[in-house]
Amino acid sequence: MSTVDQLLRDGARRLGGLGGSPRLDAELLLGHALGQRREELYQSLFSGVPPEAEERYASLLAERETRRPVAQLVGRRDFWSFTLEVTNATLVPRPETEQLVERALARIPVDASWTVADLGTGTGAIALAVARERPACKVLATDLSKPALAVARRNAKALGLRNVSFRQGDWFAPLPKPDSAGWRFHMILSNPPYIAADEWSLTDPELAFEPRVALDGGRDGLTAYRLITEGAPRHLRPGGWLLLEHGFRQAEDVRGLLRQAGFGSVATTADLAGRPRVSEGQIGAPPE
Repeated sequence: MSTVDQLLRDGARRLGGLGGSPRLDAELLLGHALGQRREELYQSLFSGVPPEAEERYASLLAERETRRPVAQLVGRRDFWSFTLEVTNATLVPRPETEQLVERALARIPVDASWTVADLGTGTGAIALAVARERPACKVLATDLSKPALAVARRNAKALGLRNVSFRQGDWFAPLPKPDSAGWRFHMILSNPPYIAADEWSLTDPELAFEPRVALDGGRDGLTAYRLITEGAPRHLRPGGWLLLEHGFRQAEDVRGLLRQAGFGSVATTADLAGRPRVSEGQIGAPPE
């Protein structure tokens, strides 16, 4: 009977050619096969692994070798201060998206009762983080994909959040009409698709397992940004904010689209790797 330690070493060796963090991947996959947390593995490093769990682990390793994301294989991913359910109907939440959450929280006063929209919510990562950190706010999350919204709703329920709701539809279509009862948002957030047509051959092979509709940004990667920046002013209160995550080569273009749509106070923030990642603008602010 193989031990936990042996299987972890073997797994890390098998996954070493994929790059990234092979040891961490092996830990997550073996923990999933055993129904244990990573820290529990290290409390039983030299314990034997039941044959059926070892077989499940071997199957997971084989799947991982095809470049299927670990988060899909184990069905979850840590984001912000919580864990999210992940399926092949959603993008895998990424650490750089936490920068968008940080910028949103920097703008929203701690006790504010703002209305916030998250367009293209996927797992709900952005909307749920904001709703959790700003409980007086009302957050509306939208997505074109019904299966993705089902995942987001389950994540909201698991976190016990009551100040977030979900609607299905494309970008602004599910939002309340701006002229109905004065409905306008204090802030709109989005991490839209931004991979350009000529960039697919350069992307991480793992993206092939994620929904293309959530990744394909059109010919130049900016299709969704044009739609969002053009439509946002009608749905924002005077002084409201639009915050967008984007590819690190797109900051200048996104800032240009924000200014073209009438936003002022336009700025870009880098992620932890120092790459331009989030651009924002305020409607009704003086132009630069």
